[in-house]
Amino acid sequence: MKSIKDIENLKGKKVMVRVDFNVPMKDDKIVDDFRIKAALPTILYLQKKGAVIILIAHIGEDGEKSLKPVALRLKKLVKNFNFIESPIFSDITKRTINNFKNGEVVLLENIRREAGEKTNSPSFARGLSRFGDIYVNDAFSVSHRVHASIVGITKYLPSYAGLQMQDEILHLSKAFSPKHPFLFILGGSKFETKVPLIKKFLRDADHVFIGGAIANDFFKHKGYEVGVSLVGGNNLQIKPFLKCKNLVLPTDVVAVKGNTRRNIKPNEVTSEENILDIGKDSIEVLKGLIEKAQFVLWNGPLGKYESGFSGSTESVLKIIAKSKAMSIVGGGDTVALISKLKLGSKIGFVSTGGGASLDFLARGTLPGIKALK
Repeated sequence: MKSIKDIENLKGKKVMVRVDFNVPMKDDKIVDDFRIKAALPTILYLQKKGAVIILIAHIGEDGEKSLKPVALRLKKLVKNFNFIESPIFSDITKRTINNFKNGEVVLLENIRREAGEKTNSPSFARGLSRFGDIYVNDAFSVSHRVHASIVGITKYLPSYAGLQMQDEILHLSKAFSPKHPFLFILGGSKFETKVPLIKKFLRDADHVFIGGAIANDFFKHKGYEVGVSLVGGNNLQIKPFLKCKNLVLPTDVVAVKGNTRRNIKPNEVTSEENILDIGKDSIEVLKGLIEKAQFVLWNGPLGKYESGFSGSTESVLKIIAKSKAMSIVGGGDTVALISKLKLGSKIGFVSTGGGASLDFLARGTLPGIKALK
């Protein structure tokens, strides 16, 4: 995989850079700009080399949202920045890009407004490639998607990895040969999508702590009442996992019914309660494991963050920030809390990826990475 630093002459070249600006929003305002700032090293490097930088990004799943709030944020961070609100293949967009001078940066409107993007249409990818001379993928967090601006475009332009992409691969690859004791913490939901990861790290890590809604699936399989908690299907793959001595499940949970919340053992949940976080004793268990660990890898929140149950996740982040272990943390909600608590400088590496990080850790590569080789 070639890096942008391998390109000998960038002056005057139109460089198309796929970035991930799919940032959390509330009332049309950016809640966390971590992914925007993660793209800056690549943008500023290309700008310094005299390239014309064309940024490709998406926000939201369906293409309805505009990248205008992102553009307003970028304008404060990048000199000579422009935003084109017109459709990507409009005459206005083409004329505007052709008039840009060396060192100028332009963000195109939401790529997911274009029908050919998610289908990885060859004709769409070819048309997109005509805007540039070089393609750079700096969107690790979207590189598990086989989309035109991630995979298809590489067939039509010389293609390179951006600085954030390289950083992600470098740090996440450390999980393949970690220092021991190695602690893997997995939160979030959707047990079915995380089976390969659980299987892999039950084999490779000294301890695997399962939190978030995924833990509910384990409780249910153990025969516990889980009430109205979020669970997946009756997955038979859980049974062999329960036999693993290095599997660590929460010893207590926060269960909620109406306005009442209880910190109880997992087998004390009633049929009307909802498990929304791990409890205080579980945090202490994690603290002990973190203090002994040499390497900690964590993906996904331990509680239902979006409903205000971020307590355990915040507590464990603070514990990791104080530990001597090498730490890597990823997952959108978890990363948002790191920004909120201003702990970024105290965590070894903060990944921009959620699903992409999980796929990379499970498989060792991603479609977007393969396309660059």
